[in-house]
Amino acid sequence: MAKVEIYTTPTCPYCMAAKALLRKKGVAYEETDVSRDPDLRMAMTQRAGGRRSVPQIFIDGQSVGGSDDIHALDAQGKLDGLLGLPA
Repeated sequence: MAKVEIYTTPTCPYCMAAKALLRKKGVAYEETDVSRDPDLRMAMTQRAGGRRSVPQIFIDGQSVGGSDDIHALDAQGKLDGLLGLPA
C-alpha cells in the first residue's frame, strides 16, 4: 500500500471530500493541519510546487494535487494503481 499524506484545514469541504474518498477505499493517510502554523503551510506550498490551496495530497512522496485531482484520477481508473490497491 502506498504512503498517503494530505495537508488540510479543519473547515475545508474539499479536504473532507478527499479524506472521505480515501476512507471509502480503505486507505490510511497521514494528515497535517496547516491552519495554525504558517511554517507548515509554507513547507506544504514549497513541496506542492507553489500551490497554496488545501488539500494538497502526496502519494509515495509525489504530489497528485487536491481533491478535484484525486477524484479525477479515480474517475479515470488511475487512483487505485497509485494507491497500490488490487485491481
